[in-house]
This record gives sequence, structure tokens and C-alpha cells, in this order.
Amino acid sequence: MAGREHLYRVALTWTGNRGGGTTTYRSYGRDHEVSAPGKITLPGSADPAFRGDADRWNPEELLVAALSQCHLLSYLHVCADAGVVVTAYTDQATGTMRQTLTGGRFSEVTLHPVVTVAAAQMAVMANALHEAAHAACFIAASVNFAVTHEPTIEVA
Repeated sequence: MAGREHLYRVALTWTGNRGGGTTTYRSYGRDHEVSAPGKITLPGSADPAFRGDADRWNPEELLVAALSQCHLLSYLHVCADAGVVVTAYTDQATGTMRQTLTGGRFSEVTLHPVVTVAAAQMAVMANALHEAAHAACFIAASVNFAVTHEPTIEVA
């Protein structure tokens, strides 16, 4: 698999023109739609702090979600390979973005996975496998800020 490239395509359509376009910073909506063939359309906007709609997904949330999803999928893979049976997994991920005069950037994302394993003897290995999952996560390897995890392991 090494050396293979994967191309991802998404379509973005701005739907926030209120009739006057971008005549002023306050005159236009931040609403947009993210789509791809065969998938549901995601309603997007800016963070409410930047005049966005709180009922829609913003790019910052989507970045945190992508990191959480990638860790989950990598974690399930390394657990299956190691013989650790995961029966449930949830995460309440958090991300911190620091705004500056010229823009902003993420300083960190922390994942808080709560993992349930099938047997008590799997708990120590289940906890340790978060490091391997982090190393295998394509999204975490692609960002230039810290992505940490604070897992909780439970036994079914």
C-alpha cells in the first residue's frame, strides 16, 4: 500500500448571498453546503463568533470531528489486530483555536475516548493501543498542532 495516492473530492456551494453579495462584512450570510456524490449534504456556516449560524457545522468543528473519526477508525483496526475486542466507543473531543490579529490557528485537539472492552484482561492493552492508533491516524499526521488523547477504558 505504500506510495499509493487517494484523491478526495467534495463540492462546496455558498448559499449565503442575501441579495447584495459581499458589499459589506455584515451584508452576507456564511451559509454553505458541503456535498459529495452519493452522500448527504452537510449544512455549513462560520462559527457564531464570526457571524455564522450555530445550527450548521463550521469548519473548526469538522476538523475536530475528522480527528476524532480518524482516531476511532485507526483504534478499532489496531485493537482488532491485537485481539482486543471493543464493544463500544464514544468520544467527546475538544479543540482549541487561538485567534490572532491576522487570523487564527488551532493549538491543540484533545480526544476523550471512552472505550468498552469485552474482558478485564484486555483493559491494559486497550489503553496502550491509543498510541498506535494515533501513529496510524492519517489526519493527525497531517496537522501541525498537538493531538492528544485522554482515554477511559471500561469493561463490559
